[in-house]
Amino acid sequence: MIKLVAFREEAAAWLTRLGSEQWQRPYPADRLTATIEAGSVFMVMDGGLTAATLTLSPEVEEGLWTEQELAEPSSFVTKLTVARAHAGQNLGGRLLDWAGDRAYRDGAKWLRLDAWTTNEALQRYYLRQGFEYVRTVREGGAVNGGPRVSGWLAQRRTAPAEHGFEDDTA
Repeated sequence: MIKLVAFREEAAAWLTRLGSEQWQRPYPADRLTATIEAGSVFMVMDGGLTAATLTLSPEVEEGLWTEQELAEPSSFVTKLTVARAHAGQNLGGRLLDWAGDRAYRDGAKWLRLDAWTTNEALQRYYLRQGFEYVRTVREGGAVNGGPRVSGWLAQRRTAPAEHGFEDDTA
């Protein structure tokens, strides 16, 4: 868990330098622990170093997706983070391809995500990665307190993909 917290802190500092408020509030440790224990957290290793991480889960934050959308088999990507030392190598894009491939093999039709509502650069990034904008949800609260700030919703169909990773997960 310490590695994941350090990843988030590094990303938050980088986002602050870019002028974004994203990830300035600490993520609840109990929720992070729960995702680890559920086997939903995945890490890309470069030798002994963690290069990137994401959470991939069939579970979703309440209030974002409609009942009709939730009736469709889906996997949800959250907390995609690439270490600054590994930035610029399309690691995030390949990790999204891996997630779409894994979700496909698990029977999901959609790979879905919610992004920070004010981070337009991140939204453009996801659009370049083949996601289609669905809508922005501003109502409700954030899991770490305060108003909802991560409600820009996007999705893409799952599919087999050549991502180049050796998948050592079950």
